[in-house]
Amino acid sequence: MTRLRTLLGAVLILAGSSLAQAAEPLKIGVSAGPYSEILDFAAKLHKQKTGADIKVVEFSDYTQPNAALAQGDIDFNNFQHKPYLDNQIKTRGYDLVAVERSIVVPLGLYSKTLKSLDELKDGASIAIPNDPANGARALLLLQQSGLITVDPKAGNAATPLDIVANAKKLKFREIDAAQLPRSLDDVDVSAVPLNYAVAAGINPKTALFREGIDTPWGLWFVTQTKRKDDPAIHSFIATYRSPEVKAFIEKRFDGTIIPTW
Repeated sequence: MTRLRTLLGAVLILAGSSLAQAAEPLKIGVSAGPYSEILDFAAKLHKQKTGADIKVVEFSDYTQPNAALAQGDIDFNNFQHKPYLDNQIKTRGYDLVAVERSIVVPLGLYSKTLKSLDELKDGASIAIPNDPANGARALLLLQQSGLITVDPKAGNAATPLDIVANAKKLKFREIDAAQLPRSLDDVDVSAVPLNYAVAAGINPKTALFREGIDTPWGLWFVTQTKRKDDPAIHSFIATYRSPEVKAFIEKRFDGTIIPTW
């Protein structure tokens, strides 16, 4: 009888442990700013719809969410576009995969001194992100605006060395993305990701030029490859890609962030 009680107690302990683990909320990583605000809204809606908790974990820069995901500290993240993810996988060896699109958060060209890109003088200074994927993104946006031409062979890996036409002899400064809003005091134009623009109090609608919905740089939900079919993750993504979240984004951000559904 004593042995039976011991075995029964062990089974109950294991069962309790399993239930506790099942009750652990999924953790989703994000960089601070509007991405996080949307995820917070979606997490509350998901709780109402399914009863499941989602914990939104904010990071201060672009490198931390993928490192935390690769280490298993979070379950998935939503802060990056595919070119950035591809570069991280190539350079850091992460076993991560993009599972579903979320939003387009347009990169914009901002200035404190200019009202139009036509006012740019020869030799003007341009700040762009210093990470490879977003640096290329900024250069391709500048090309789209008509200021430069980038070697088409460079594609999404373009650097300032791949500029083949620069009529105004623009000078480029590569700066950490989080510091780009501050760079506006020192440069003529800065290519600022929207989340950092909003965090710095910059109105995205004041951009002299910005990406549209057709950009290939939209954001994705990303997780470890072994969890790409995890039903709990896909359940939250379904809530995120719902009419309620779309309506929230359109009202809250007044067209400056674009849902992809």
